[in-house]
Amino acid sequence: MALEQTSRDVYEDIVRRNPAEPEFHQAVYEVLEAIRPALRRDPGLRDAAMLERLCEPERQVMFRVVWTDDAGAVHVNRGFRVGFSSALGPYKGGLRFRGDVTLGTVKFLAFEQIFKNALTGLGIGAGKGGSDFDPAGRSDGEIMRFCQAFMTELVRHIGPETDVPAGDIGVGGREIGYLFGQYKRLTNRYDAGTITGKNPLLGGIPARPEATGYGTVYFLEAMLGTGDDSFSGRTAVVSGSGNVAYHAIAKLQELGAKPVVCSDSGGYVHDARGIDLEVLHELKVARRGRLSEYVDHVPSAKYVTDGTPWEVPCDLALPCATQNELDEQSALRLVKNNVRAVAEGANMPCTPGSLQIFREAGVAVGPGKAANAGGVAVSALEMQQNAARERWAFERVDRTLRDIMTDIHRTCLETADEHGVPGDYVSGANIAGFRKVVAAMDACGYL
Repeated sequence: MALEQTSRDVYEDIVRRNPAEPEFHQAVYEVLEAIRPALRRDPGLRDAAMLERLCEPERQVMFRVVWTDDAGAVHVNRGFRVGFSSALGPYKGGLRFRGDVTLGTVKFLAFEQIFKNALTGLGIGAGKGGSDFDPAGRSDGEIMRFCQAFMTELVRHIGPETDVPAGDIGVGGREIGYLFGQYKRLTNRYDAGTITGKNPLLGGIPARPEATGYGTVYFLEAMLGTGDDSFSGRTAVVSGSGNVAYHAIAKLQELGAKPVVCSDSGGYVHDARGIDLEVLHELKVARRGRLSEYVDHVPSAKYVTDGTPWEVPCDLALPCATQNELDEQSALRLVKNNVRAVAEGANMPCTPGSLQIFREAGVAVGPGKAANAGGVAVSALEMQQNAARERWAFERVDRTLRDIMTDIHRTCLETADEHGVPGDYVSGANIAGFRKVVAAMDACGYL
């Protein structure tokens, strides 16, 4: 679908002013396309340069990170933090450590976070950060020194009422602990609410590691429920094998589905009997090993290096690895194999072409800014826990998460119906998040 002229002018200006950032361009285009029904219904949403203000970061920080490896060699990386919108609360979003991270990557992620965070209803703004540092193969000591160097620069830009980072790809509980320890050392303050995803000993909240994967499955459960369907007897394909994918597989199994595929950067495992969660935990969580070793433990499984997970027939597809991993060819294969629903556990994992194929085939797609909002939702609950000096139980967090994801699903569906695109979760999520943030921006004045 083509953008209307006002939106196209905004988009072309974004491309001109932000060259060589295709992922950011893609994220902006998707939102501008999805909110067209809202702009047609209420032309006033274009007033006061709302679109332009929404698409321009409030702040962008890029800094040098200098650290030493175990051999004493000095390394230089880049660090980033982008705050896109603080209309609803302090900037909130993860840090990603991976070799391919650029400013454009961080901007795309932060822009997506605007709408995701608004959908949670928890009063948080949107930010994202990271570095082109790759923790793979690094020792604990090297990762600690990198994190300390990274926080030494980041510390001046964050705080519980300003910007609250969390984890993302390459940044788990270990890295968060090192970052928080350095923050505490530099500031002489135990501001537990400054960073989320912490170990419970440091004020972390139970169920945070599970939250994104669990939340994606809870959203998918609600999607299936609109057609009086359930997970019972359904086959699922999940991409990735990290934190999000692992916990999505665990929750799918608990609710009656049979996940048969997971993947890593080397290929994918197909276990027709259903993924063995104990083996996956040992390989990917306990040892941070390679998925290719799965077949050593389960000889009946296959490890495929020259294909994609989406080649395996399934009822449910959950892309939980990274952006743009599910392309048009994969979408056509899934449609041919009669996939019933897609829930994005990663950020923007479906390409624009694949989304169009799913739309034309009538396949429901839960977009990442709705389906994977569980992670940031529980991060916001961790902020609440820290502010009140409380300790929440796992069951309380999980129950609240499920309620939040059910509410996000209802909001997406009702908003899509209200704007004449019934069943279109992509439009519903973008419009609902957009309207909420714009209303807050309007209430704040021209900021």
